[in-house]
Amino acid sequence: KKSLRQKVVDELKHYYNGFHLLWIDTKVAARMVWRLLHGQVLTRRERRRLLRTCADLFRLVPFLVFVIVPFMEFLLPVFLKLFPEMLPSTFETESKKEEKQKKKLNAKLELAKFLRETIAEMAKRNKADTG
Repeated sequence: KKSLRQKVVDELKHYYNGFHLLWIDTKVAARMVWRLLHGQVLTRRERRRLLRTCADLFRLVPFLVFVIVPFMEFLLPVFLKLFPEMLPSTFETESKKEEKQKKKLNAKLELAKFLRETIAEMAKRNKADTG
């Protein structure tokens, strides 16, 4: 079991790393915007990264309110429970990333199951019509 000091240190490291990754993403996004302004075309991957970084920067504004206002960081877990997408993507923990991936995978599996059932039903109908 972790001590209170170790938990605080871990949280501080988590937020430091999150801000560091956001800074790196912002620098890369600025280069992409520079390239766009000079007529170059972005790849699909670069475009998605640019959009994610811009969304992260807009999400950072309400998050900074919690950091700047004294003692408001104690309300952060409550707001994160109410609004789980409030944090920028660089602040997500591994467990949250895995949870998102599982949800996406389950949705894809449900869609595949639905499509398979639909195709099987259409095949039966066509077989009955032709037979």
